[in-house]
Amino acid sequence: QVQLVESGGGLVQTGGSLRLSCTYSGRSFSSNTMGWFRQAQGNEREFVAAVRWGSADYSDSVKGRFTISRDNAKNTVYLQMNSLKPEDTAVYYCAAKRFGTYARNWASYDDWGHGTQVTVSS
Repeated sequence: QVQLVESGGGLVQTGGSLRLSCTYSGRSFSSNTMGWFRQAQGNEREFVAAVRWGSADYSDSVKGRFTISRDNAKNTVYLQMNSLKPEDTAVYYCAAKRFGTYARNWASYDDWGHGTQVTVSS
């Protein structure tokens, strides 16, 4: 049974930083494309970043501020978030895509965590 568990969310001021972690278990981790999505209240779930092997993809809204990385030895993917803005406030979800390269469509991902809340105060 696949499990993804996110941690690291919280409350931070504008301009601050947070690092989210997502630990994966249940299947082979290294072969997955791993992604982060977020969903603000009243909005649809949106793509944030994804990583597969040594390459990554970012949404335009976070490029240059967020960095996705993975540690295959620890079955963990990270999202380092710097220069946070109030519009980054959302529940952040970790997701795994078992086959193929990264995608921005949330429906392409097979497994999901329960999410972690990030709140950026102005």
